[in-house]
Amino acid sequence: MTSKRLEGRIALVTGASRGIGRSIALGFAREGAHVIALARTQGALEQLDDEIKAAGGTATLVPADLKDFDGLDNLGASIYERWGKLDIFVGNAGVLGDLTPLPHLEPKVWDELMAVNVTANYRLIRSLDMLLRASDAGRVILVSSGAGERFRAFWGGYAITKAALNAMAKTYADEVASTSMRVNLVNPGATRTKMRAIAVPGEDPDTLPHPDELVEMFIELASPACQKNGEIVTFKRKS
Repeated sequence: MTSKRLEGRIALVTGASRGIGRSIALGFAREGAHVIALARTQGALEQLDDEIKAAGGTATLVPADLKDFDGLDNLGASIYERWGKLDIFVGNAGVLGDLTPLPHLEPKVWDELMAVNVTANYRLIRSLDMLLRASDAGRVILVSSGAGERFRAFWGGYAITKAALNAMAKTYADEVASTSMRVNLVNPGATRTKMRAIAVPGEDPDTLPHPDELVEMFIELASPACQKNGEIVTFKRKS
């Protein structure tokens, strides 16, 4: 019998109730990881849990808002009390904001973009760092976007947060380079998600990769065998 590639590993996935995060959570669970699934919607998390159990996996559900920074601090403490370590952190959750000229971007929209896409990931890194270092092969995977490298009109708010996320991940990767930890980014490209449908409403979703197609890439980056560090890994659809 083939051994599961993430057997016995503890993995935290944010934005786990839908889209790419949901596919990652299910994929990790199938490969033997215990998934700590964080999302805002309790009902969607419970549906995810049912599917994980049906596939023979296990999960811990964390209904939480990423803007609750004190709650993120407490999450690290709770993981420490239960497991004493964390093997994998996938920072997947994000918001699109408004596609509009920068001078027209409302301050409340800017603040939410920065809070969810940047500050929450910083707070989680701060909260989880000791736990990831306690793993024999701590792995951090942050979900970025091509928008963080190619700057286009009207995408400013989102693009700025993804550029900041790239800088954060690459800095952290350099700081842990001499340890057993690895930190990388994923650019999923155009994927069949709700966010993509909002951003490009005229696009035929059936022409885009399903989030399930990205899972193998995440499993490879989460594996103890992965030695990539500080890279932006771009999904390429198999023909």
